[in-house]
Amino acid sequence: MLEIKNIKKVFGDKIQYEALKGIDLTVQDGEFIGIMGPSGSGKSTLLNLIATIDTPTAGTILLNQQDPNQLSQEKLAQFRRRELGFVFQDFNLMPTLTVEENIVLPLTLDGEKVSVMNQKMQQLAQRLGIESLLKKRIGEISGGQKQRVAVARAMIHQPQLLLADEPTGNLDTKSSDDVMHLLKQLNQEEHATILMVTHDPLAASFCQKIVFIKDGELLKEIQNPGSQQQFYDQLLGELRTIEGVTNEI
Repeated sequence: MLEIKNIKKVFGDKIQYEALKGIDLTVQDGEFIGIMGPSGSGKSTLLNLIATIDTPTAGTILLNQQDPNQLSQEKLAQFRRRELGFVFQDFNLMPTLTVEENIVLPLTLDGEKVSVMNQKMQQLAQRLGIESLLKKRIGEISGGQKQRVAVARAMIHQPQLLLADEPTGNLDTKSSDDVMHLLKQLNQEEHATILMVTHDPLAASFCQKIVFIKDGELLKEIQNPGSQQQFYDQLLGELRTIEGVTNEI
């Protein structure tokens, strides 16, 4: 469902920096894939390109055979809103809105009927265990609860692809574990396709596959053998062989 073909990204004019040096990656429908690598390796750059926040210098990115970079600005905004879901490290929730208003925001922007929005929001809130939070303001809930709300907002319009950028980066251990179990549950039970950037091997151990990037190049891919503990240990071993990864922030 996602095809990344020979993607390159160069920043700067007089002094140029090649952040990505020809990345090829295929994400199948229903996969849960993590991207890991040292700070400055190109992980977030790649995610930004897939998210259509930035455009590649060369290469193509196809989502269900469609190249969003060929769309007009209006169509691109619509594509981003309808086809993609986003979960960020800092939540990116609207503090002046209630939890329920944050969740339905993508549908509000699309002009969806209020009855439809409420039905979808109630179903999702029940699914994610945040029914009791719906009337609260964002400042009244915990970090872990905020990330659950962010996941609900990302999933309310049933996107083709959910993009998560360090979704546990600002959470304590318990909240991180809860969020990762939630993402895994969405992947397994709702068949959500998820692509996640993370530096945390524990979070990464929830994925089906990990892609390692260093210096803008794809190093290798490893599959989850079926045991989370075994995969976690394998990830730790891989990270030790990549200079600087264990010190990544």
